[in-house]
Amino acid sequence: MSVFVYQTFEIKQDKFYEAVDNLKEMQKYRSDNYDHKVDILTPISGNDHTYALLFTYDGMAEMELQNKKMFEDEEYLKLVKDFFIEHVVQGTMHTQMYRSLTVKK
Repeated sequence: MSVFVYQTFEIKQDKFYEAVDNLKEMQKYRSDNYDHKVDILTPISGNDHTYALLFTYDGMAEMELQNKKMFEDEEYLKLVKDFFIEHVVQGTMHTQMYRSLTVKK
């Protein structure tokens, strides 16, 4: 059963280009080094500087395993720290978790 983590945040307007570059670096690093899917979602409507990340895991256990690995990885931690400290408006991050509904056969 898939688990989806949906994380929204507002990018600082004066750091927009750097933030988008940093997001792409984080996406590539996670995709290359960890076993889950990472999508960067850009706004079509609503607040122009509110972006989202959507992480897809095979299940809760896989999510916990991948997170444990990531938070032991100094290179990844630097990417995360740079992004959330330098490029995100404080207090705007919101994280939700969803699981896919199993269909009866």
